Amino acid sequence: MTTASDTDESLISNRLLFRLTAAIGVLAALTALISVAGKNYGDELSLGGHTASTEIQHVIVGQDVIALPANVICFESQRRSGPTDAVSVYLSWPRMEGYSHANAIAFSNPANAEALVFADFSQSVMSRDMSGRLEPIYERLFTGEPRPGPSGLVIHDLSEKSGFGDEKLLTGTTKTGAVYAVRCILPRSRAQATAADCQRDIQVGRDLTLLYRFSSNLLPQWEKIDSAMLEFATRHIKR
Repeated sequence: MTTASDTDESLISNRLLFRLTAAIGVLAALTALISVAGKNYGDELSLGGHTASTEIQHVIVGQDVIALPANVICFESQRRSGPTDAVSVYLSWPRMEGYSHANAIAFSNPANAEALVFADFSQSVMSRDMSGRLEPIYERLFTGEPRPGPSGLVIHDLSEKSGFGDEKLLTGTTKTGAVYAVRCILPRSRAQATAADCQRDIQVGRDLTLLYRFSSNLLPQWEKIDSAMLEFATRHIKR
């Protein structure tokens, strides 16, 4: 005989399953968009669409105003003040600077995968960032045994049914005790790494997601990159 308790548990399980399925669908869609965006980065950057101008553009995304020098904004079409859905930036690593004549080779040499970090500011579509999604979503997609990664990180395989393809989830703990999570396509060798085969998102400002990408060759510096990206966002978002 089915009891009220059984019914409640069934409803809770069905609701949880629905929410997880919906969340995974959103994440998979974002992954597809990110892949397209990555190709667009390569196509447009190969055209040499850079600027050395440091004129400040006040970009409005949702409730936030981001004051960005023109030379850190990837695409010419986005180098303007005013409202937009998202803005893409690129920064030299580790100096976190935009394009200039002095560092032009870092922005123009695709063979140097570790030279740049790419990022997008957009309105948040989820209530939790990647670290916050670790326990309710990603951990349910893990398969097999975790294994050691670079600089204290742990590598987790994701289920084939998760929609994340060949991506792995790497997790760790920062010096402050915070949870860290990043998704990467790990190449077989350093030479096969790209400039954007790892990605992580964090919540910044009033209602922004900062999704940033970097080379898997830079994983040993994961904590420095995360701190630098948060500092960059904090410095440029107007209060």
